[in-house]
Amino acid sequence: MTSTIATAIQDGDLRLRDVADNPRLEARLLLAHALGLTRADLIRDPHRHIETGTFNDLLSRRLRREPLAHILGRREFWSLEFQVSPATLIPRPDSETLIEAALARYAGAPPPRRILDLGTGTGCLLLALLHEFPAAFGIGADIAPDAARLARRNAVQLGLADRAAFIVDDWTNALNGRFDLVISNPPYIPAADIPGLMPEVSLHEPRRALDGGSDGFDAYRTILRDLPSRLLPGGAAILELGAGQARDVVALAREGGFGCSLHLDLAGIQRAIVISRTGD
Repeated sequence: MTSTIATAIQDGDLRLRDVADNPRLEARLLLAHALGLTRADLIRDPHRHIETGTFNDLLSRRLRREPLAHILGRREFWSLEFQVSPATLIPRPDSETLIEAALARYAGAPPPRRILDLGTGTGCLLLALLHEFPAAFGIGADIAPDAARLARRNAVQLGLADRAAFIVDDWTNALNGRFDLVISNPPYIPAADIPGLMPEVSLHEPRRALDGGSDGFDAYRTILRDLPSRLLPGGAAILELGAGQARDVVALAREGGFGCSLHLDLAGIQRAIVISRTGD
């Protein structure tokens, strides 16, 4: 089948209205991907005639609720581009709150030199921090070998491979060192809630990266229990929070003898907790 670029975008917009928040943007992104063009190319020549077979195939995948990032194979985070795959969570703008919290934590202070990212996934948190702290070295740990390999590819792509290492590890079991900064977006969805998530998440993202146990706090308990042996004096941990979880995680942190503060995301949700040892 053939069409003009403008007509193809209009058709994609109409077809995606029940599955996408911004169907016209997604239609443009899918068409550019199908044609091997940029969005600027589409704008420059809207009346160009094109073959639409590949575009229609991509639309069909999206209509089956496959995440746009999986179809495109990439996602932007902190103005950096990351490869994505079904082996990892897709980077989300909410998680940028952790990077903002880290920058605030070290504003006017010596920057972190050793960073540990637990459950690194695509490596987006660690690599964004290495981009911001050019003297730092980081380790990303993930239980999934495919995730660790993907994070390594992203480090190479971003020119950060010489300052990052990625290991396959169940949290910190294989590690002996201490760090200035520990960062993590842990699984925090209560197990029973996962089937009710949007299909793009419940059907396509790895359950191990979502499932926080019966109450959603299993990973926080594990991380907090291990933190005293992972943090250097004066060090901090920054963890992502699910909506409505801040009070409980603060309580867990204080029970462990930690001090903490909270950071809001753009929607006003308490999204990041900064944890430090009392007295540091």
